[in-house]
Amino acid sequence: MRWLWSTLLLGALVLKAADEGLTSNEIFALEKPRVLRAAERAMQATPVSLTQFPTKLSEGGPQDFYSNGDYWWPDPSKPNGLPYLRKDGQTNPENFSQHRLAMKTFRDHVAALAVAYQLTHEEKYAQQAVRFIDAFLLDAQTGMHPHLKYAQAIPGRSPGRGIGIIDTLHLIEIPPALKILATSPALDPGRQKALKQWFTDLEQWMLTSPNGQEEAAEKNNHAVAFWLQIAVYADYLQDAKALEACRHQFTVNFIGQQMATDGSFPRELARTKPYGYSIFQLDNMATLAHVLQTPQLNLWQYTLPDARGMAQACAYLTPYIRDKRQWPLKPDVQAWDAWPARPIYLLFAGQALQRPDYLKLWATLEADPTDPEVQRNRAITQPLLWLR
Repeated sequence: MRWLWSTLLLGALVLKAADEGLTSNEIFALEKPRVLRAAERAMQATPVSLTQFPTKLSEGGPQDFYSNGDYWWPDPSKPNGLPYLRKDGQTNPENFSQHRLAMKTFRDHVAALAVAYQLTHEEKYAQQAVRFIDAFLLDAQTGMHPHLKYAQAIPGRSPGRGIGIIDTLHLIEIPPALKILATSPALDPGRQKALKQWFTDLEQWMLTSPNGQEEAAEKNNHAVAFWLQIAVYADYLQDAKALEACRHQFTVNFIGQQMATDGSFPRELARTKPYGYSIFQLDNMATLAHVLQTPQLNLWQYTLPDARGMAQACAYLTPYIRDKRQWPLKPDVQAWDAWPARPIYLLFAGQALQRPDYLKLWATLEADPTDPEVQRNRAITQPLLWLR
């Protein structure tokens, strides 16, 4: 009977969204069943760490994050396949991805547990989240070192590259989770201090290392993903200087240089997966606008004289989210049938721009996609972590 009433409530809220949008309280009610299901899965799971997945090709140690560039394949003309060759948009399934998957699993469980704790105030959720945090970040023997020197390495070419910093994008859900968990005795002051130091070290490595500076200066979605991470970490650390640098990037470089007058992002449209990349880019731009806004500065309202701004970007992409058949370019070479999953930009824009039609569309789309490529390109799995 309890399941029946939950199902009826969920259906009623989706119907309401179709008519007039949703209030924040109604969004919480809509999301609560899936949050608790995810939290119960996390309660049954075992904490993960990078050290559980040894790397054969990394030049780093067992606690150093390692991954391979997505679109790099062995050279079939060479006996050992080295150096690898690039095939844009075609992910090599043999690449080392275990650290990425471990990080995603860590993020999925901690995010769900934190929201479940927020909704229920049951300490069991916070206690389990802390077990995951200890194993993945804080334990002296298993915790990840706060850098990405060996991310997206290319066998035979590079031990690690600046563009590998995008691999930690999933970590942006951890700081908002930590803010919620800080109200629990399970996340004691000693752990909170250690976590602040961990994210301080990661932020500083990103801002000062050659790899970080290279990624920060990219001209496409990589730079947006870089500065989104910095924005979330700086918000958690109350780093006003870094937050101001993020706002400059958002207005001057991302809207001013990456966005076209119609609201599209031409560098993403030029890829072999333009639909997926466009969603990825706009989701990250929307999350940046959400994190960086202040009572004095609403980045959703920031508009250049030629109308470029977040409203224009949403107006460009949303018709193709509503009906993918209208997409004017070729289908993506990968995961075309799996898109669109529920884009976070629709939720943030629906609230910030007072667009109930965006909230309507958001509520009707798949919240928990199963395609690995789509999962990899979604930084936010628990929207309730982000609602204010």
